[in-house]
Amino acid sequence: MWFSRGIVKFMTVALRGIRNVIVVVIVALVGGAGGYWWGTREVKLALDKQLKLEVINRLAPEQYQNVDFSLFWEVWAKLENDYLDSDKLKPDQMVYGAISGMTASLQDPYTVFLPPKQNQQAKEDLNGEFGGVGIQLGYIKRQLAVMAPLEGHPAKQAGVRAGDLIIHIKDADKGVDQDTGGLSLPEAVTLIRGKKGTKVTLTLVHEKEEQPVEIEMVRDTITIPSVEVEFGKMANGKWQIDKDKGSIAWLKLHRFGENTDSEWLKAMEEIVAQRNKIKDSAGVILDLRDNPGGYLAGSVFVGSEFIKDGVIVQQQGKTATETFSVNRRGKLIDVPVVVLVNKGSASASEITAGALRDRLGVKLVGEKTFGKGTVQTAEDLRNGAGIHITVARWLLPGGSRIPDDGLEPAVAVEDDKETTDRDEQLEKAVEVLMQ
Repeated sequence: MWFSRGIVKFMTVALRGIRNVIVVVIVALVGGAGGYWWGTREVKLALDKQLKLEVINRLAPEQYQNVDFSLFWEVWAKLENDYLDSDKLKPDQMVYGAISGMTASLQDPYTVFLPPKQNQQAKEDLNGEFGGVGIQLGYIKRQLAVMAPLEGHPAKQAGVRAGDLIIHIKDADKGVDQDTGGLSLPEAVTLIRGKKGTKVTLTLVHEKEEQPVEIEMVRDTITIPSVEVEFGKMANGKWQIDKDKGSIAWLKLHRFGENTDSEWLKAMEEIVAQRNKIKDSAGVILDLRDNPGGYLAGSVFVGSEFIKDGVIVQQQGKTATETFSVNRRGKLIDVPVVVLVNKGSASASEITAGALRDRLGVKLVGEKTFGKGTVQTAEDLRNGAGIHITVARWLLPGGSRIPDDGLEPAVAVEDDKETTDRDEQLEKAVEVLMQ
C-alpha cells in the first residue's frame, strides 16, 4: 500500500472543492504517538512472514525539515521485533492509528481522521439509511452520549433519551463487552450498529439521575426522512391530525442531509396548498427537536424560507469572517412561526433557530439546545479514508456565538416522560403560535 508524503502537506494547502459540513457526531480518534511523522514520508509496506518496511523517500517537505521523526521509526522497529502477537502488526491499521494520533493531539473532538469504514458510516448518517438502533451520538464533557434518539426506531421505543451518557456497550454476537471511556465516536458507531435482528445492550445514565440502567435493543434498518409535515390542531392536550381543516402546519425537520432540500420543497408545496385551502391558517411550528445538524447549506436554505433578506449566519475563520445570507425567495415569508428545540438540537439546527430568533424575533420553545458552535470541513482521502477539520466558529446574525451550553428557549418547557400520550412541548408551541 502506498501512502504519499503529501498527507501533512495536504493539510497545509488550500482545501479544494469541499463542502462546509457541520459535523454533530464526530470526535477525535485516539491513535499512536507517531502521528506527527507519517504524513511526511512515502513508504511501501508489505507482509511476508514478518512485517517489512521499505522507505522510499526520507526527505521531508522543506517546511518540516526541523521536525525529528526518529522516535517513530524506533517505536515501529521495536514493535516489529519484540511484540508478542506479530499477527496483530497490520501496517494499514498502524498508519491509520498514527494519523489519528496526529489529529487527536489537537484535543478537538470534532477534528478527526476517519479510516475507510468510519468514513463510510459518517456518509451513511447524512444519506439517511443504515443498520442500527436509531441514535445520534456525541460527547458531553468527553463522555460518549446520546445527542438524539430517532423517532420511530428501537432506541426511542426502548426509552433512550437525548442527553443520556453511554458508559458501557455489550453485544454477545460481536464479542463486545466494554466500557466507553476513551472510545472514539467512530469506534462507538461500529460497536452499536449491526445487522437487523441482532441485539445490543447499552448501559446509560439518564440526565439528572445517578443510577445507570441497562437497555437492550434489537437492531433494525434505520431509514431517516429529512422532512415530515402534518396538518392539525391541539384538542384536550393532544395533537389531532386534520388534513381537511388543520390550520397548523407541524413541520418536522430531522436533519440537514443529502436529500433535505428536495424533501423540504415538497413539504413547502403541501403547506402552500393547505394555506390556500384554509384561509385562517394559524402558521407553522418548525420542530428541530433531536435534529443533530448536517450541512451548512441546508440551514441557509431553510432559513431563507422564512427570512426575506440579509444575514443568516457568519463563519468566523482563522483569518477572515464569511457571511452567509438569504439566497432565495421563500414561500413562508411573513407566515407566523414558532421553533421547537431540545437538547438534541445541534449545529445546523442551532444556526437555523438562532437566525429565526435574531432576525424575526421568533420564539424558541422547549429546552436548551446541545451547544455546538464550530464548523468542520469534510474531505475524502485516498483508499476511502476521510478527514474532518474544524475551520471556523459560527456567529449568529446578532453577532453572538452559539454558547457551549446551548441556546436558551424563550419559553422553557420539558417533555414529561410519564405522559406518553401527550407532547407538552408541542402543546406549548401551539399555545404560543396562537397568541
